[in-house]
Amino acid sequence: MLASLTRWSWRWGPVVLVMALIFVASGTPGRDLPSFGVWDLLAMKGGHMTGYALLAASCLRGLVRTRSVSRRLVILALVLTGCYAVTDEFHQSFTPGRTPSVVDVGIDIAGGAIGAGIWMLVRR
Repeated sequence: MLASLTRWSWRWGPVVLVMALIFVASGTPGRDLPSFGVWDLLAMKGGHMTGYALLAASCLRGLVRTRSVSRRLVILALVLTGCYAVTDEFHQSFTPGRTPSVVDVGIDIAGGAIGAGIWMLVRR
């Protein structure tokens, strides 16, 4: 039982950690977010892409059990990433000074695709 829990934690712990970090970041009220001046849009959207790139890569890490990576597993990792992006935007709707955005979901999924691609390149 302990070995099974350890194995699960090793595979899926990074996914849970990244999800927790995204959850905390999206729960930060708008007034408490840092301002980057003219770079604000790039920093905010870049943060979205980076977080979801890490999430997709960690999902792939959890899903893949052999050396080969199937297209099905990549799609599943992106679906999981997209589902979390949607729930994250819903979560933001309850955070003062934050608003949900369909555009952000698209940016999150694009970041996930980049993360999955990088993960696959590094793995080779």
